[in-house]
Amino acid sequence: MLTLTNVSAGYGAFQALFGVSLEVRAGESVAVIGPNGAGKTTLLRVISKLIDASAGEMTMEGARLDAVPAHEVIARGIAHVPENRRLFPRLSVEENLRMGAFLPAARAKFAERLKFVFSLFPRMEERRAQPAGTLSGGEQQMCAIGRALMSGPKLLLLDEPSAGLAPVVVQSIFALVKRICAEGYTVLIVEQNVRQVLQVVDRAYLLETGRIKASGDAASLLGDAEIRKAYLGI
Repeated sequence: MLTLTNVSAGYGAFQALFGVSLEVRAGESVAVIGPNGAGKTTLLRVISKLIDASAGEMTMEGARLDAVPAHEVIARGIAHVPENRRLFPRLSVEENLRMGAFLPAARAKFAERLKFVFSLFPRMEERRAQPAGTLSGGEQQMCAIGRALMSGPKLLLLDEPSAGLAPVVVQSIFALVKRICAEGYTVLIVEQNVRQVLQVVDRAYLLETGRIKASGDAASLLGDAEIRKAYLGI
């Protein structure tokens, strides 16, 4: 579905990604793991065209993404849940969800998509009239994921969904990610919580200092001695 080939990117004179190549197949859940500053968030921003790649090629379902402007990416089936949620705090939960369904095709299925999101996140239905800015951190994350799902995406990008959340809330968020994957969505997730994320995805890539250092199925990476020592403290 999504293929990156030798993609490089950065911010001005600072280069954050160096020749990154990866693939996400339809129906897969794939993680990009690595330490702070490895380039994980930059990678998702490149895919959703928030920043331009300086080199390399990206394709989505065989079509080049290189020249696609950011505002058209969602129409290609890519929905991005950014780091720190980026909700509209003064709008209600339901209004935030409606913002995720602004494409004509999504507007036509608004009621159907809303029912689906509420089935995944019953708490969002309970708080549908509440300003999003007054929700707890975990509830805001649910709202942000729900907003992305309202577009009916082919590929869901999740940027550090566990960031800043209490451990008990982190567990519930990963359980929801697992359920979304079980619903058949294709998911690319970047995450520092290596132990948790490798328990819910099919495959993973290890990104260090802007370069892919390792890749494989989640179970093999979870059992890799070097990764366990460096990231799991074992």
